[in-house]
Formats: sequence, C-alpha cells, structure tokens
Amino acid sequence: MKYNPVGVEEIELDTIILDLNGTLSVNGILVIGVKEKLAKLKEMGYKIFLFTGDQRANAAELAKEIGLEVQKANTTEEKEALTSKLDTNKTVAIGNARIDIGTFRNTKLRIATLQAEGIHAGILNFVDIIVPTINDALNLLINPDIFNATMRK
Repeated sequence: MKYNPVGVEEIELDTIILDLNGTLSVNGILVIGVKEKLAKLKEMGYKIFLFTGDQRANAAELAKEIGLEVQKANTTEEKEALTSKLDTNKTVAIGNARIDIGTFRNTKLRIATLQAEGIHAGILNFVDIIVPTINDALNLLINPDIFNATMRK
C-alpha cells in the first residue's frame, strides 16, 4: 500500500508486525474488531506477522482465532532477529511494551498503542505514532486519509 502524506515522500508498506499482549489483546482477550480489521488488511495485500513473548501462554489459541501464525520471541533481541528476516523498508511494527523495541528499531513505521495495559516509556524514543487502541492503529493503515493526515509535514 502506498501512502502520500503532504510534505513527506511516498511511504510504501506491505508488511505488518504485531505484538499480542497489550496490543492485539488486553488482559488475554482479543480486542473487539481486531479480527475483522486484520482480514481487511490481508485483503489489501498486507503480510501480517505476530511476534510475541506469550506472557499469558495463550498466543497459539488467539493467533488461530485471528488467522495468524505466531512466532515466539522472549526478548527484545529475539524480536529484532525475527524482524531482520523481513524487508523492513516496507514494514510497520505495532506494539506497546519494552520488548517491542526489537521490532521498532529497524522498521519503516512504528506505532504504539496505549490501551489498558499501558505503554512502556522506553519505547517512546522508537515510535512514530501513538494511538489509543489497536483498532485506531489498524484504521491508520486501512484508511489512507487518516494515515496521510497523521503523517503530513
């Protein structure tokens, strides 16, 4: 997907890396609306990856529910290693925790979600956009007008 914010060169994204706990789920329960938005993003051609520390040991179950494969990463370094296997010049990472710095370090766009589980302050130096919920983050990618308005210079 190509986005064209005013005053910024074109931004092309085709891959999304998602965190699970505090991002796609809150207190171990998927956020309402996530499944449908992920299906829409897949229809748009996005490749979607789920990298998680699996804090609540329910990642396989939740990943199956939303139709994603899960890749376990217990540390920031493990998340960074998984991220480095992708074309990070066209990748957006979405997360909320310190462990997500591993996905934020080298991706084209980094979005933090501030939901009930909070944001670790350490990630603030690594993110481009902060949104209230995962649905807001996914809507940025689904709706170019929202994305372009947020990213314009």
